[in-house]
Amino acid sequence: MVKLVSWNVNGIRAVHKKGMFLPMIQNLKPDILCLQETKAERGQAVIDLPEYEEYWNSAKKKGYSGTAIFTKMKPLNIALDFPEHIVKKFELKDGYGDLTGEGRLIAMEFEDFFVVNVYTPNAKPDLSRLDMRHKHWDRAFLAYCKELNKKKPVIFCGDLNVAHTYDDLANPKQNEGGHGFTKEEREGIDNMIEAGFADTFRMFVKGNGHYTWWSNFSAARDRNIGWRIDYFFVSKDGVKHVKNASIHNEFYGSDHCPISLEWK
Repeated sequence: MVKLVSWNVNGIRAVHKKGMFLPMIQNLKPDILCLQETKAERGQAVIDLPEYEEYWNSAKKKGYSGTAIFTKMKPLNIALDFPEHIVKKFELKDGYGDLTGEGRLIAMEFEDFFVVNVYTPNAKPDLSRLDMRHKHWDRAFLAYCKELNKKKPVIFCGDLNVAHTYDDLANPKQNEGGHGFTKEEREGIDNMIEAGFADTFRMFVKGNGHYTWWSNFSAARDRNIGWRIDYFFVSKDGVKHVKNASIHNEFYGSDHCPISLEWK
């Protein structure tokens, strides 16, 4: 059994300083840990985890975005960001800058599967990055995962910055059309499912009330007024290997909580 955990830490140094990072690892014992929004470079958060190898993809802009994978299993190959032909095809630059310089993606090949850790760009409250996200990033990401899947099963995880259905956020009607719940962003997930990727949490749990992100305002987390925007997806040929998928809202330290996948 391989246990994978994904967590948007919203600043790894802050979570570690609060003493909330290591307890999560000690409790969940991931074989592969995928982090998003690290807001740091390797070595800036001094964490002693000798049993893990660390791989970082930090944004060029200091203290912004970034992903990392800590793994007990040795990867066969590692790729940071999209390959050149995908970048060229989908034009991943906008007024905010070059998306390939924001540390949003790490892919690793293991013997039996690929793991892709992603921190999807936010459409922004004024939707100024929606076009880039919908027409460029989401399409590039799906094309990349489909390409990897030609070789072996793909597990992708991370903060996708979208609630997929009405069951994935506490107040869908009030948020309809707003960033994180536009038809364009939701269509990105529809396209993944259409391409054969399965939302693993929904293989085990139906209905609402299961969230991974809460606003820091008006005690939203205490009241469970949240959104499910962090996911583990697996390609069609990987579904039979999925033993469990969970949300771990008992862990604090970030505005997101960790999620996990057990793969047999």
